[in-house]
Amino acid sequence: MPNLGPTELIIIGLILVLLFGAKKLPEAARGLGRSLRIFKAETAKLREDDEAAAPTATVVQAQPVAPAPQQLATPAPAAAPSAEEQARALEEQAARLRARSGAPEQP
Repeated sequence: MPNLGPTELIIIGLILVLLFGAKKLPEAARGLGRSLRIFKAETAKLREDDEAAAPTATVVQAQPVAPAPQQLATPAPAAAPSAEEQARALEEQAARLRARSGAPEQP
């Protein structure tokens, strides 16, 4: 499309005035301005929502667990699992449930 010069813009403006009338053009311009303002605000909200929804990827490496020494004598009674072991077990259960339901993995 060729560049529009001032002469072409004046001709387009005159055609618009003849088609719509001098009273309707300011109202149409105001309506167009309002709709553009609303559109701009909505696109900004969508961008903010996308940024808030995109989680930051964190890589957590599991630390190697030292093997427990073998006891030669009679074993001690089984102790209750620690908080870390309980949390790990819960995470594994949640991962299995997500895998079955097809939900994406969460960090």
